[in-house]
This record gives sequence, C-alpha cells and structure tokens, in this order.
Amino acid sequence: MAERSAPTDGPVGPDPRRRSERARRAVLTAAAELLGEVGFAKMTVEAIAARAGVGKQTIYRWWPSKAGVLLDVFTELTGSGSEERLPDTGDLAADLKAVLRATVDEFNDPVIDRTARAFTAEIQHDSAFAEAVREQQLRPGLEAYKARLRSAQEAGEIDPGLDLDIAVELLTGPFHQRWLQRTAPLTHGYVDALVDTALRGMRPPG
Repeated sequence: MAERSAPTDGPVGPDPRRRSERARRAVLTAAAELLGEVGFAKMTVEAIAARAGVGKQTIYRWWPSKAGVLLDVFTELTGSGSEERLPDTGDLAADLKAVLRATVDEFNDPVIDRTARAFTAEIQHDSAFAEAVREQQLRPGLEAYKARLRSAQEAGEIDPGLDLDIAVELLTGPFHQRWLQRTAPLTHGYVDALVDTALRGMRPPG
C-alpha cells in the first residue's frame, strides 16, 4: 500500500514573507520617528535597527544606507512610484492644480518635509543615492507630467511644438525652489497662480 502523503492545505509554519513585511514596516516607522527626534545627521543604522527590533544586517540587506531607508519612508508616505499618472479630465489647468495642491499638502506635512529634506541633502554628495532618487522619485513623476501635457498637445490645448521637458520644469521647478529655499509658504493659491502663469506661455500660437 502506498504511503499517504501529509496534508498540505493548512499552515505549516510562520510565513517568512509576512514576517519580512512586518520587519520592513517596523524599520520605516523607526526611521521616521528617529528623524524627527534626533535629525538625519545623528540618526544611525544601529539606532534604527534597535528601535525596529531587527538586526543591523537586516537593514543592510534591504537598503544600502540610512538615506535609502528614508527614501522608502518618503515613498510610503506620499504613495509615489513608478505607476504615477496625472488625472485627465479634459481640463488641463484643473488637473495640474489638483495635483500640485495635493503636493502642497504633502510637503506641508512635517514628517514628509523633514524626510524629503534629509535625502535631498544626501544626494549632493552621494551619486549612487542621487541616481536612486532620480529613478524612484523624480523620473516617474516627471514622466507623468509629460504624459498629461502630451495629451493636452493632442487636444490642441497647448503649443504642439512645445518642448515637454522644459514645460514640466516651468511647472515644477518654481514649486521645488520655493520649498527648498523656504522663500515663501507653499499654498494652494501659489500653485494655482503658477499653473495659470505657466499655461499662458504654453498656448498654441495665434
């Protein structure tokens, strides 16, 4: 008689994927808390690991540095990533204002603000990390803006010969400069005026 195999339809032990996800989220939470308490310069991977209840090597297995951890904190907080898309209601100005207003709300959140400032400073002297920021954060967002502007070109709303890379810089550059240099508050009124001013220069000729 053949041996009966053991049933396999029930749990056979802890799910390592679930355990890893709990550890990952604990690390992100710990990093966000420590950033607010001691700042980026004084925060260490050892401190993150201790607060998260994981080994230091666990962190280095998933992230190259503490800045890499913070980049993922920012991504989690803002929901940004490779699948970004801008709304396309047929009203370009309204769509851009809606997106930039939401971005104002995000960057006025103290946790998001200090997280973004920490890794923005880090990219100035870490080229590998700068590339990671470009790939994970900047490029997807800029491509989403370009796609929406391309749709507007096809609908005849803006100049068909417009350089879309420059057009995106006209929309996002002043926003980030105001945020980075703290020259003035980020408000919904500001981004509404920014969109209206930028779109006046993008209208089709004639």
